[in-house]
Amino acid sequence: MNLTLRVWRQKGPDDTGRFETYEAKNVSEDMSFLEMLDQVNEMLIGRGEEPVQFDHDCREGICGSCGVMIDGQAHGPQRGTAACQLHMRAYEDGDTLVIEPWRATAFPVLRDLMVDRSAFDRIIQAGGYISVSTGEAPEANLIPVPKERADAAFDAAACIGCGACVAQCPNGAAQLFTAAKVAHLGLLPQGQPERERRVVAMVEQMEAEGFGSCSNYRECEAVCPKGISIDWIARLNRDYLKAKLKGVGEPVRRA
Repeated sequence: MNLTLRVWRQKGPDDTGRFETYEAKNVSEDMSFLEMLDQVNEMLIGRGEEPVQFDHDCREGICGSCGVMIDGQAHGPQRGTAACQLHMRAYEDGDTLVIEPWRATAFPVLRDLMVDRSAFDRIIQAGGYISVSTGEAPEANLIPVPKERADAAFDAAACIGCGACVAQCPNGAAQLFTAAKVAHLGLLPQGQPERERRVVAMVEQMEAEGFGSCSNYRECEAVCPKGISIDWIARLNRDYLKAKLKGVGEPVRRA
C-alpha cells in the first residue's frame, strides 16, 4: 500500500517545529507501525535528509519506550496496543496519517517524535519502591497474599509507563500512571509500612512536575495499551486524603 504521512519535525525543545509531508510507498500490511517509519527513514537517509527521530526499544509492547499520536490518538486506532505492535493492516491504501509526539507540558519535545518522559522517573524515585530492610529474600510462599489482592496488584503493575494517558488527557494529567504505580505496591503486604508516605510523596512529586489535574474525561483509560482502569485513580485519591488527614508529609511542629 502507499500512504501519505504528515510527520512532526522539530530540531529541539526551543524549535517551533512544523509538519513535513512524506510518501510511504510499497508498505506491507504485515509491517508494524515502527517498521513503516524505519522504511521511511531509509528513504530519507538515501536522499541525504535527516531521518525522523522516535523512541523505541523492545518493539514488543513491553517496555513503554514507543509512543506517538497517530491521527490524534495515542498509539493509534487499535485499542490495547502500543504503537510498536500496531500493524499497517489497520490502514488502507491511500490513507493520510498525521504523526505527532506526545503533547504535554511535562513531556517537552526533544526532537521530532521524541519527548522527555523523565518526569515519570522522578515520580517513581519519590516513592515507587519498597525500602524496608527484610534481610535475605524470604521464600515466596511465606507471606500469604489473597489471590484477589495478588491479581489486582498484578493488573496495576501492568502499566508500562509509556505516557499515552498523559498525552491523550485534555488536561495532561498523570493520575492514571501514578495511581497504578502506587496501587501495585500498596496492595501487597510488603508495601504496607510505607503506604501512606509513598502516596503523599508520589502525588506531590506528580504535581511538582507540572502535570494537569484529573477531571474524569476517561481518555487515559481508553488509550492505555494495558487497559489500566481509572478505578485506581479513585483509590489513589482515597489513600492520599487519608494520609494527609493523618498529617503524613506535613512538617514537624516543634513546641
